[in-house]
Amino acid sequence: MPFHAYILRCNDGSYYTGHTDNLETRIAAHKVGTIPGYTAERLPVEFVWCEEFPTREEALFSERRIKGWSRAKKEALIQGDWEEIKRLARNRQCG
Repeated sequence: MPFHAYILRCNDGSYYTGHTDNLETRIAAHKVGTIPGYTAERLPVEFVWCEEFPTREEALFSERRIKGWSRAKKEALIQGDWEEIKRLARNRQCG
């Protein structure tokens, strides 16, 4: 069974990162507000990125890593701009 890390763009422009073993059902639940908390208070939400992983642990690790990233780095990930992700990572290490 595959697991996914995913990012949603909320109505206020913020990003929500999560992980799941049922991407379609989880995204649908976020979109209608049945998952209480962050996204339910910022509807509507838009699904903008996901990556598949073979284990829940790997998906959770990815979620936690992305949650620590800057907005610019999340946006580079959403766009698939790996050069920008690398550049932003280097800049952060220098600071």
